[in-house]
Amino acid sequence: MPESNRDDRAHRVGGVWRARLRKIIFEADTPAGKAFDLILLAAILLSVLAVMLDSIEPVNAVWGGALYKVEWGFTILFTIEYFLRLVCVGRPSRYATSFFGAIDFIAIVPTYLSIFLPGSQYLLVIRVLRVLRVFRVLKIVQYVGEARLLMSALSASRRKITIFLFTILTLVVILGSVMYLIEGPGNGFTSIPMSVYWAIVTLTTVGYGDISPRTPAGMFLASIIMIMGYGIIAVPTGIVTAEISFAMAGGKVYTRACRECSDDAHDSGAAYCKRCGARL
Repeated sequence: MPESNRDDRAHRVGGVWRARLRKIIFEADTPAGKAFDLILLAAILLSVLAVMLDSIEPVNAVWGGALYKVEWGFTILFTIEYFLRLVCVGRPSRYATSFFGAIDFIAIVPTYLSIFLPGSQYLLVIRVLRVLRVFRVLKIVQYVGEARLLMSALSASRRKITIFLFTILTLVVILGSVMYLIEGPGNGFTSIPMSVYWAIVTLTTVGYGDISPRTPAGMFLASIIMIMGYGIIAVPTGIVTAEISFAMAGGKVYTRACRECSDDAHDSGAAYCKRCGARL
C-alpha cells in the first residue's frame, strides 16, 4: 500500500476515534456519554470527600496514608481525563481557556503542588465546581439556560459593579479617616487602615464589635454609616436584576457542544459556535 494511502487512512481513523471520544466526553445524549459523566461526577464527589476527611485530625491519624493514595489516584485519573479532553477537541487552546477547561486544570494542580508546598492539596475542594456538569447529565436543560442567563447578567454587570466597588472603597477611606480623627488611638482606632477596616465592617452591617466608637460624635457618624449600609447593599442587587431582565429578552440556549472548543452555550437554531466560529 502506498505511503500516502496509509497516511490518509490513519488520518481518517484518527478523526473517527476523536469524534467518538468527543461524543462520549462532551455529550450526554448517548448511553456512553451519560455513563461517562455519571462516573466522573461520582469520582469528583468521592475525591472531595477524601480531601475533607483528610483534614479531620483523628481520621488523618488512622487513615491518612490510605487517603493520600486515594487523592493521588483521583488526581491521576482527572489528569488523564483532562488530556483526553484536549486531544478530542479541534482547538485545545480554546477549551483550555474556557470556564470548565480552567476548572478542570485547576482541579488537578494542587496535588502536584503539594509536593513542593505541603498542605496545598486541601485546595482540591475546588473540584466540587465540576459537579456543575450534573445539569447536562440529568437533562435539566432549562437549568442550564438559567445558569447561562445568570452568567450573562453578571458579565454585563461587571463594569457597573466595578464602579460601585470603587465608589464604596473611596467612601470607606474617607469615613475611616474621619473616624480616626474623631476617636483616635485612645478608643481603639489606632491608625487610618484600622479605621477603614471598621468603616467596612460597619457599612456592610457585619458589625464584629471588636472596635466601637466611644464619643458622641463617633456614635453619630457610626449611626449614619449603618443607615447608609442598608441602602448601599441593595445597589448591586438592583444592577444584576436589571441585567437579568435585559438578558431574559434574548434567545434561549441549548447544550450541543462545539466540536472545536467544546462550548455548549449557543442560541437556539444557531449554525455556528458563538465562541470560536466553528460550524455546529
